[in-house]
Amino acid sequence: MSYPPPGGYPPPGGYPGYPPQPGQQPGYGAPPPPGGGGYPPPAGYPGGGYPPPATGGYPPPATGGYPPPATGGYPPPPASGYPPPGGSNYPPPPGGGGGYPPPASGGYPAPGGYPGGAPQAVPGFTAPAPYGQQPPPGQPPSYPAQPGYGQQPPPGAAPYGAPPGQYGAPAPGQMYGQPGAPPPAAYVPVAAAAAVAADLPVVEPVVATDLPVVATDLPVVESEKLPEEAGGRPPAGVAAAASGPPRQAPAPASQPPTAAMGSLAINEQATHGTVVPIRPFDAEADCELYRKAMRGAGTDEATLINLIATRSNEQRQKIKLTYKTMYGKDLIRDIKSELSGNLEECMLALFMSGPYYDAHQLHRAMKGAGTDETTLIEILCTRTNKEIEAIKAEFKKNYHKDLEKSCVSETSGHFKRLLVSMCQANRDESTNVDMAKATKEAQDLFQAGEKKWGTDESRFNVILASRSFPQLRATFSEYTKISQRDIANSIQREMSGDLKGGFLAIVECVRNRPMFFADRLYKSMKGAGTNDSNLIRVVVSRSEIDLVEIKKAFLERYHKTLYKMIEGDTSGDYKRLLLGIVGQGV
Repeated sequence: MSYPPPGGYPPPGGYPGYPPQPGQQPGYGAPPPPGGGGYPPPAGYPGGGYPPPATGGYPPPATGGYPPPATGGYPPPPASGYPPPGGSNYPPPPGGGGGYPPPASGGYPAPGGYPGGAPQAVPGFTAPAPYGQQPPPGQPPSYPAQPGYGQQPPPGAAPYGAPPGQYGAPAPGQMYGQPGAPPPAAYVPVAAAAAVAADLPVVEPVVATDLPVVATDLPVVESEKLPEEAGGRPPAGVAAAASGPPRQAPAPASQPPTAAMGSLAINEQATHGTVVPIRPFDAEADCELYRKAMRGAGTDEATLINLIATRSNEQRQKIKLTYKTMYGKDLIRDIKSELSGNLEECMLALFMSGPYYDAHQLHRAMKGAGTDETTLIEILCTRTNKEIEAIKAEFKKNYHKDLEKSCVSETSGHFKRLLVSMCQANRDESTNVDMAKATKEAQDLFQAGEKKWGTDESRFNVILASRSFPQLRATFSEYTKISQRDIANSIQREMSGDLKGGFLAIVECVRNRPMFFADRLYKSMKGAGTNDSNLIRVVVSRSEIDLVEIKKAFLERYHKTLYKMIEGDTSGDYKRLLLGIVGQGV
């Protein structure tokens, strides 16, 4: 639909002075040709056509084409109006005057035509009905009638704005929210939607009402009642709530931190060794390989290393017994006769059982004029109660001495008391932590060390030698809060000599046992020389317990793998045997 030009539409008959346009047929709204006369009456109109124009006719157009129109539209019509057409077709408008009055400025004429004029009929054109009205009977509409604005929907049709075939529209005569209306589209049960998607018959959910009631000790809250009782969520068995998260039991009442920690159990981290039993295992076949490797002029060290580094300690004990049964000879004696140096020491250590090897190392540390206190600390302060009991039995069996008496005879002072305490194998090994006890004993340690002139070593011995490792961790944490110092730093400040070494070994094992042994390995290889006895002892004794964790701790602290450091500090078959036990991976 287009808008009228500025100033309104031109009056019927056109404007004076403009010739007809090319291809335009004479008719309604076309000006007469120049020179007077008039057009013949159009077909279908009664009468004699249009009368001649006023005297003088229309002035001829200016030379050179059409004159440019004035700004703002076409020129206004004459003041006297246009003369009335001849004939009896068009009666003169009431009030006199000729022609139509000038149109109102800036818009369409009023409905029904110009004032004082009757509607004009043009062949082939049907005037549309006024906006909002239907055409008169018998007259075809100018465009198809549309049921739309201002009209009611046909009888039986849905109201405008209601989506057809969906939930949400109330039935005729029913208001929204009344009972009986279908549920909204969003409230489609999950089970029914899945059945429709899978083209399966929809089965209505069945809510069991006759189930037996199970008595529980949980408190009943209002939100757990049925919807019809308290307006809460539906029970867990209803399909409508299947998509929601399961309900959780109410949280228990909070307890004071001390009471909660009083029953706390802390489990020790699982450890792993680098040497594991081989499957399948044939002791006789291994004995034959051992015999073949040591028979003759030379020794096949590579075969011996491969056999011993890939068998567990239990399997080596079976090999040792089977070898003596098969050949009537002692395997350990044959190895001693064929090997020497660090390779011999390491291989013999692998053929000893764990408790016997520790007992052997303790006897060796106290044998002779001096005492190797470092070895005593490493073994007695890091082993479990069960391991210490086994070590004491082996020491008594093989050396006919009591381990505790040997320690008393070789040491003195508070360090001797610490070793005696360790020989009792009576440390608490429970995993429960008593926070109240931890706070009290942390205060006792502070009073016995940092807060007094001198040091009460006995109080340190009582706590460090008898409490479980989890309990000691809690005590050390509380000690830091009380003294604003780490327990290891206080021991270094307050203690000296072997007693300081023993207490620090216990503290380090309480915090991270693999890190303690990683530090021992590093110190055995640090510097110009290598302490091979310490290196062999740690590698062999921890190979089936926690050597995997020791390797990780070594890399974490020293930024070098244990494999790489052993490779750089050892050589020959001895190096190959150690590397075979340690393994290349981290």
